[in-house]
Amino acid sequence: MTTTQSVAPKTTGGAFLLHDADPLHTFTPEDLTSEHRAIAKTAEEFFNNEILPNLEALQHQEPGLGARLLRKSAELGLTAIAIPERFGGLEMDLPTSIVAAEQLARDASYSGWHGAHTGIGTLPLLYFGTESQKEKYLSKLATAEMIAAYALSEPQAGSDALATRTRADLSADGTHYVLSGQKMWITNGGYADLFTIFAKVDREKFTAFLVERTFAGFSSGAEEKKMGIKGSSTTALFLDNVKVPAENVLGEVGRGHIIAFNILNLGRLKLGAVAAAGAKNVLAVSLQYAQQRKAFGMPIAEFGAIQYKLAEMAIRIYAAESSSWRVVGLIDPNLKSIEEFAVECCIVKVFGSETLDYVADEGVQIHGGYGFHQDYAVERYYRDSRINRIFEGTNEINRLLIPGMLLKRASRGQFALNEAVQSLMRDVQNGKIGSDAQDEETRLVQNARNIALCTFGMAYQKYQAAIEKQQEVMMYVADIVIELFAMESTLLRTRKLGAKSAIASDMCAVFLRDAMARIEISARNVLGVCSPPELLRTHMSLLRKLAVYDPIDAVALRRKIVQRLLAKGRYSVA
Repeated sequence: MTTTQSVAPKTTGGAFLLHDADPLHTFTPEDLTSEHRAIAKTAEEFFNNEILPNLEALQHQEPGLGARLLRKSAELGLTAIAIPERFGGLEMDLPTSIVAAEQLARDASYSGWHGAHTGIGTLPLLYFGTESQKEKYLSKLATAEMIAAYALSEPQAGSDALATRTRADLSADGTHYVLSGQKMWITNGGYADLFTIFAKVDREKFTAFLVERTFAGFSSGAEEKKMGIKGSSTTALFLDNVKVPAENVLGEVGRGHIIAFNILNLGRLKLGAVAAAGAKNVLAVSLQYAQQRKAFGMPIAEFGAIQYKLAEMAIRIYAAESSSWRVVGLIDPNLKSIEEFAVECCIVKVFGSETLDYVADEGVQIHGGYGFHQDYAVERYYRDSRINRIFEGTNEINRLLIPGMLLKRASRGQFALNEAVQSLMRDVQNGKIGSDAQDEETRLVQNARNIALCTFGMAYQKYQAAIEKQQEVMMYVADIVIELFAMESTLLRTRKLGAKSAIASDMCAVFLRDAMARIEISARNVLGVCSPPELLRTHMSLLRKLAVYDPIDAVALRRKIVQRLLAKGRYSVA
């Protein structure tokens, strides 16, 4: 069965930096079909019936429990969503996988089991495997008869994945490779049966292999003692002259980076979406606690300081959710599409993970001393959230990738960044500064785009090809680009909702202005580095004109937002 989403006109990666998008062709959660919602309901019921009663045992790593729960979910088809029907799967679309993952995000430990198996564990085979490899393994992954894992990181090769030291030597008769080395931080490592393992053939050809636990010389280490996601399995892997059949090479010898990077891109998108979903759970328990907890004779939910926190949590969730679903709608289930929107996947990962961290931190603060106690769910949410800024490439690496990939695409003629910057500079020289949009919110987004293009241009003009070595500047530019994408995604969704959601309009109004203020700070830092002293005042004058906006009564808007949230008892834009 295939669930399809509405087809929008083709766009390209990074297009949000070049021109406005159409709200009607922007995918949002409101576009999910009845089939999507049915899968979400199935996942929700599975969580309520199977995961909730076992949360405590899962946190204490009851042996085999996580694997048993994963196999139980397979009976409902939750591990087979992306797998083709001919291999026993449901062959459903990307939004279906996301809605299921969102429901399972209510516990990050179990989410780790599910995500590692159905995502980075299964997708390398699905996208890059030969027909015979798929016939051998995919049906077993669909039923979780075999559990999957992805093994890229090493003790000395984390963010620098291509620095792997694991070796793969071809046997004299050409029938097998001998793998030797160690992998680190492998999710599902203690229980997985099939691993996508990366090694270097002839010490230089980065290559992926399908490795079974049963192969002689393979072993996994003890469970790591972690700050959070304690119920997930995380171990090292040891490869002691493991003989891997030559037919288990995944993709092409020396082309493993294509697999690694594309799977990471899709993993980043899913992580961002799941992080936003997890933040909703933190907000729900915080709303409940704020209404129950009394201080000075009244519920703390009636205090302005607490209302600010609750409203800001919802506002950032709305922006993160809008951004992630926009990208979900851009990606077709093929490799070219995943690669095309790699920048957007990085953006969603960074923004979603940092939104969850913010929401979890404020959730603890709202709970006060009880937030520091293990009897309250928010304590677990706080610990569990921290890993997301490290998973799928640290947020620092992702921030460097965002401008880096855009510049590389521009240098290859695949992205009209230079032309956009030059056009903007001509407008400025001709006295046209900033957007002439009639409504304030469109003007804010368009001017955020202008600031992004200006800072890109100034940074590149100063450093040229050496810009990638200026990591601080690259990260400031990335922050501007991230905020721009979140601003536009939030506005597009709000415009698409129209009069259907007053709370969406209020959240959008507050977010756009706060995001512009953050953009101005980042842009000031870029100007301080990149502007020649004789032009600094001129550039600052330009920035002030682009970043200016009239303040709104954000206090009143946040109070309105909170009242709707308290009435619902959860995050909602309805």
